[in-house]
Formats: sequence, C-alpha cells, structure tokens
Amino acid sequence: MFARVPLLLALAFALFTPAAHAQVEAILVAAEQSIQPGRPVTVALRLDHEKHWHSYWIEPGTGYPTSLKWKLPPGWTASDIQWPAPEVVRDTSGMITGNGYEGVTYLPVTLTPPGDLAPGDTLTFSAEAKWLMCAEVCVPGKAAVSLTLPIQADAPAPDSTHGAAVQTTVAALPRDLPGLTVTATRSGNTITLRLAVPSDATAAPGASAFPAPKNPWFFAHPATIQFDEPQVAREAAPGELLAIDLPVSPHLDSAPERLTGVLRTDGSWTTDGPPLPALAIDVPIENAPATADSPAYGVTRATADSATPVASLGATLLLAFVGGLILNLMPCVFPVLGIKILGFVNQAGSDRRKVTLHGLAFTAGVLLSFWALAGVLAALRAAGDELGWGFQLQYPPFVFVLSIVLLVFALSLSGVFEFGLRATGVGSGLQSKQGLTGSFFTGVLATVVATPCSAPFLAPALGAAVTLPGLQSFAMFTAIALGLAAPYLLLSMFPQAIKILPRPGAWMETFKQVMAFPLYATVGLLLWVLAAQLKDRDTALLAVFLGLTVIALGAWLYGRYATFGAKPARARFGIVGGLALLAAGTWLGWPAKPAPTEVVWQSWSTEAVATAVADGKPVYVDFTARWCFTCQTNKKAVFSSAEVLKTFSDKEVVALRADWTNEDPLITAELARWNRSAVPFNLVYLPGRADPLILPELLTPGIVLNALNTQP
Repeated sequence: MFARVPLLLALAFALFTPAAHAQVEAILVAAEQSIQPGRPVTVALRLDHEKHWHSYWIEPGTGYPTSLKWKLPPGWTASDIQWPAPEVVRDTSGMITGNGYEGVTYLPVTLTPPGDLAPGDTLTFSAEAKWLMCAEVCVPGKAAVSLTLPIQADAPAPDSTHGAAVQTTVAALPRDLPGLTVTATRSGNTITLRLAVPSDATAAPGASAFPAPKNPWFFAHPATIQFDEPQVAREAAPGELLAIDLPVSPHLDSAPERLTGVLRTDGSWTTDGPPLPALAIDVPIENAPATADSPAYGVTRATADSATPVASLGATLLLAFVGGLILNLMPCVFPVLGIKILGFVNQAGSDRRKVTLHGLAFTAGVLLSFWALAGVLAALRAAGDELGWGFQLQYPPFVFVLSIVLLVFALSLSGVFEFGLRATGVGSGLQSKQGLTGSFFTGVLATVVATPCSAPFLAPALGAAVTLPGLQSFAMFTAIALGLAAPYLLLSMFPQAIKILPRPGAWMETFKQVMAFPLYATVGLLLWVLAAQLKDRDTALLAVFLGLTVIALGAWLYGRYATFGAKPARARFGIVGGLALLAAGTWLGWPAKPAPTEVVWQSWSTEAVATAVADGKPVYVDFTARWCFTCQTNKKAVFSSAEVLKTFSDKEVVALRADWTNEDPLITAELARWNRSAVPFNLVYLPGRADPLILPELLTPGIVLNALNTQP
C-alpha cells in the first residue's frame, strides 16, 4: 500500500497542474499597433496573477525566473527579458519566499527586425512562456503565446489596450542617475551601500532633486545578498542620500568583487519625469578599514585579535569564577573537600594563622596549575597563528575537533564513562605530605590529578582560550582557579564551617548529569557553524554526524570495559578499542578540503539540460535527496574515485543535481516522465545520442565510467 503513495502523489500533481494554470494568465502584447520597417518592436509578456500568487524575478531567491523561448520570423532577433523592479514576495504566512511580482506585470522584450521588411505583410511572433507560480504551494506554469502585427510604412500608433502600460513599464526600468555617487564597502559579513549627492550635483547634466528613499530594499543579481535577511538603513551622513547594510549570502564560495542589482524605493527616486522606482547598481566592493566593529569578510570577531568590551569581560570573568565553584560539586571532588581542610588543621594544630597559610599555599598551587595550562594553550595558539591557522573558528577541522572534545566531555558527565578515578586516589595519597610545600602541591594535584572528573567543565575554557586575546585568556583561567580554590581558602580560614556543608549524596550525580546538556547544546551550535563552512554539505555533514557517532561508541566501549578495578585484559580491550574508534570517527568525519578536480554541481532544470545538450557537452543528472541513504552511498562510492573525477574534468561533463529533499513539483513531474517515483535516479546525456542512458539505482565508479565512455 505504502509503495503506491508516491505514484498517487505524482498522479495528483499531474491532475492538479493544468487546473492551476489559471492562477497566472499569460498573454503576449505589444506597445504599438503595427511594425515599421527598420524600427525595433517592443513587446511584453503580460502576467496576471490571482490574489496571493506570485512569479519570480531573474534572481528569484527561491523558485526560478520566468523564461521565454521564441519562435520568430526569419531574420528577427529577441533581446533578453528587460526585468522591471521586483518586489519582496511572501507566502500567505508572511514569510519572505523570494523576489518577484504580483498582480499584473509586464515583462518587456525588444524584437529587432531584419533590414528587408516590406510594408503590407503581416508577421506572427510566438513564444513558449514558462514560470513558477507560488502561494502556499508552488506549481510550474507554461503557455504558448503569440502576437500578430501588420507591417506599415507610417509610424505606428500606440496599442489602444496595452500600449500605455508597456511604455510605462519600459520608462520605469531600473537605471542609474546622473548626480548620484554610489559606493559599496565590505565589513565582515555585511556590505554597506551608500548613495551620496555631491555638492555640485545640481549642476550636472540631467541631474534632479533626489527625494529621501522610503523603505529601500536592494535586490542583488547575482545573489551576493541573502534575500530573506533584514536590510538595515543607517542614519545617513551629511551629503549622503542613503546608507544601507546588506547581509552577504552565506552560500558564496569567495568574497564578491562587485555589487550588482537594483535598489528599490516606495515611490520614485526622482521628483520630475516618469516615476523611477528602482536604480540600477553596479559598483566595485571596497574593503572597509579593519576595526573591532568591522572585521574582514567572513570573519566573526570572536577571535584572538578582538577587543572585548570591559563590561562583557567582567561578566565573562564572573561566569568563569562561578564555573570554578561548580567544579567543587563534582562527585570526585566534593566528598574530599572537608577531608582536605581537616588535613590542613591536623598539620597546623589549632593555630588558625598556620591553617590559613595552608589554604593560601593550596590556592597558589591551583593558580599555578591553571596558569601553566593557560600558558601552554597560548603557546599552541601562537604556533597556530605562525602556521597560518588564522581565525580558528572559521577553520572547519578546528570546529570539528572542538565538537569532539565537547561531545566526549558531555558523555562523561552523562555517565557513559568516568574521567580519572585512579588519579583521584593518587591525589589522596600525596595529600599526606607535611608542611606548606605539601599543601601547595596538593593544590597542584587538585587541578592536574585529583579532579580530572571535572575536566568536562574545563572544555568551554579550553575553547575560549584559543579565541580570546592572551591577557584575557589568562584572566579567565585565573577566575576559574579562584573559583575552584575559594571553598578551600574560606574553610581554612573558618574550619568550623565544615559542619554546614551539605552531605555528599545522590544529588551530586544528578547535578553532574544535568550539566551535560549545556555541552550537548554547544556541540549542536558548533555543528551549525560547521554546516555553513563545508563545501558539499549533503555528504560532508553526514560524514561528520557518522564520525561523531563512532566516537560516542568509542567512549561507551571505554566506559564499559575500562572500569576501575577491571581485569587487565578487559581494561586493555576498553582502552585500545575506545582509542581505535576515536581515531576511526575522527578520520570519518574530518572536514577535508575539496579536491581540485571535485565535481561542481549546478541546479537541475530542463532548460539547463537542453542548453548543455545543445552545446554538445555530456550531461550527468543526479536526482537525489538528503533523506535518501542510497543516494549518499552512491555519491561516496562514485565521486571519491579519482578516475571518475578526472573523467568529469577531461570530458567537461555538466553535472546537474535535482534535489528532491523538499517537495518540488518540477522534479516530481520529471521523475514521472521517466516512469519513476523515487530516488536515486541518474541519467547520462551524451553528444550524438537522442536519448539519455538510465543508470541503475546502486552505482559504482565502473558503471558511471562505462556510461560516460559509451560511443554514440
């Protein structure tokens, strides 16, 4: 029964599509009633959208733009669509879904005639129009449109029905204006677009007064700007008409060099002449001066060279101190806290001054241990900078390793395994040393040896240590050390206060396990960051998740077999097996750099296939989905092959990916055309062959190579 569901969905789509065409009606209209020899003709595709429905601009955000495939009389040529200023389009819930048009829209095209037109003839212009119409759902639409016009010697009159609307649309097409200076500067992940009016602008030919823009919005083409993120207008400086911050798209492979698109306002950019709702923008993007508030492109300034505000640093140090206090509540620390203080008293007798000196010596040992740890990490960070490590949180392997550390520590807090049970016993034995020297080294051991079960709480400190500046990093470690040592110091000053300490019990284990969840949340945050850094997110992020799962299995194996008191063979099995799985998981999930010959996937469309085939290039089409495990297995098996990658490069194979992760009517219809209702499905189009080769569901490098090397 369930196997029939995709087929029923495909059938429902096929039945639904023709009826849905009424949501957008398309006709071809002309600006004038006739054609004059030697004079170009302006026509337009008129789209009439029903309420709440929209179609898309050339850079749609989501969806795909409207297109026209012309069938013209001999000698005639057609320009590209001259796109009017788009609008921000939303679904019925108010969410931004892209850039496009609602209501009645005219998309102008210029048709250029040959030089031998004879008056008295009549010509018909035809085109196939395709668009995507969306409201709560998206449905592809298409229509065959045509227009017949006579050829006359006299100058043509405007078309009585649509002429004025077409001419108004053409007059309002985005353009630049004399007298405006446009600049764009990049600071971090923000591009600031500025419009300035020079003092002599009114003297410039064609210059006019520039009204203040209302609700400005920039539409980028190509998509350098994230279409569905806020655009914030700054307070304009003297001489500026507008300064607006634009969020850079996170999907770019490199920093954009130019800012191109249209800048729209509610109303007009001019006070005289026809309304001009949008300006054409095409300017180079300059680097803004690097400051703490304006980092370089793609850099989040939570890094080692940033300046932390004083108030923020104070709050961080307070949290670090509280974190140090929390370390004392760990089950392997809290029960011996009172015992340590009683040891101080036994060594010093009833002399409170001597007991306090022991507490101070213990605190010095704790501080020295944390300073040593901070120094080691600072040295490692400096070495990383010398090696070009740069901004560590932008380095995917670093983010992955930090995720592993936090995950392992969180699993320890959850009870999967325990840190340092043997080491705790060592610390208790060394505590018996006499004198202030013994108390000092007891403080050292309390940090380095006797309290390793509190290591999970040091993980955030380790992460911060490689991102904060050196002095701030040392200050943070000092605050943690003081928090850890504070109970010992206070109880050494007031030993009788031991009586008010709560009794050790099961509450400590519960508290420890609850504290694991903030670490799990931090791992999730790091994976979210990592997802934006990986090149091939579908397969690379899956490998990261599988790698972390193997590492978690290794932690469980260690905790299951390497328990305190276990037989040597059993303990060795747990240690060796855990380390092996840790290494395997790290290897599996390691975010490697893409190979130089890695396949560059383009979005699938029937137009993209037709264009590549017409250019005589082989085409590989992969119908896939993120939730399809077989699809991911195929990619791993096929595109890890150096021979496959080399063949794709040598033959200049056009690789198109039809991602069916989310419902897509176009992909559903294309699958149905090939009598398929599921993925994976792979096609290979070869030059000289009328029909593509259909590959099997399970792929190997040999299958793909044989298909690409098939002779016509």
